[in-house]
Amino acid sequence: MPKINGNEIKPGFILEHDGGLWAAVKVNHVKPGKGGAFAQVELKNLRDGRKLNERFRSEDKVEQTQLERKDQQFLYETDGKLVFMDSETYEQTEIDADLLGDRRPFLQDGMMATVEYFGEEALNVALPVKVICTIVETEPVQNGQSASKSFKPAVLDNGVRVMVPPFVGVDERIVVNTELFEYSERA
Repeated sequence: MPKINGNEIKPGFILEHDGGLWAAVKVNHVKPGKGGAFAQVELKNLRDGRKLNERFRSEDKVEQTQLERKDQQFLYETDGKLVFMDSETYEQTEIDADLLGDRRPFLQDGMMATVEYFGEEALNVALPVKVICTIVETEPVQNGQSASKSFKPAVLDNGVRVMVPPFVGVDERIVVNTELFEYSERA
């Protein structure tokens, strides 16, 4: 694995540090009036989600790691495990459902997702940014409200609550952003 200088770390880099795998979430380059420059880096552990703030000077060496990304199809969930299938080799992989966190309700049967591996270990599942859902509960459509920038609460078919424009009603299909948990458009 390549070693990089501490001042070359950028957000999104995967680092091997303190015996674990960490993702650089935020990087702030600091040049104090006295002493050498350093990078203040907020790291997130890919295995347990812990956060850590570290200072890396330019002479510090850190191992950068590349994760292998595979597009896989979600098949089903059993005993808290999500089962994905590689569409090329038809090999099935079980991944802990907790890995998705609050994004779990957006995972639908047959959906393609990107699974990130470190060797044979699955560390992350990236869902598509936009997913189509159906509204099962919201306030009725009111005439004259479509021009305003107001939003109203709605419950989706997967149980997630989002804010939608006033002109959207029950049983309508909408596109939801899975990163921001926001309404994007009608489907």
